[in-house]
Amino acid sequence: MLSKTMEKALNEQINKEMFSSYLYLAMSAYLSTQYLEGFAKFFKVQSQEEMGHAMKLFGYINERGGQVVLDKIDKPQTNYKDIEEIFAQTLEHEKFITKSIHALVELAIQEKDHASKNFLDWYVNEQVEEEANMDNWLAKIKMVGNKGQALIMLDVHAGQRG
Repeated sequence: MLSKTMEKALNEQINKEMFSSYLYLAMSAYLSTQYLEGFAKFFKVQSQEEMGHAMKLFGYINERGGQVVLDKIDKPQTNYKDIEEIFAQTLEHEKFITKSIHALVELAIQEKDHASKNFLDWYVNEQVEEEANMDNWLAKIKMVGNKGQALIMLDVHAGQRG
């Protein structure tokens, strides 16, 4: 059984993961308007992945006898200066999510909630991958710039994400 403190914190994380999904869907929509369909697909897939993270938490709370309580999701930004800004914001957002996951792990340790600690280890590892992936894409964007053939090549590459 989850403590009320852990239940509340996990519910807050669901909201953060759902916002992440919403944010990446908004980025996808914007990128479609910029004719960067590969990057639009990349962020649509990222959005679906983040919703999966939320649903994994949803299932865990239910499995542990808690109650899922959904909250409102803030409106994400809808316009951007360029693709570099999108990836820079994405990396910063993933760092924010990492801090949130780490705080959940600390809470689980503090409460001696070994089941939650074990469950959250998956998210810790996932965030390492998320940050590294976004950092890699940001570095590539910075190398090629926001226009030209190299950006189109990266767009095609991004669209291969499945």
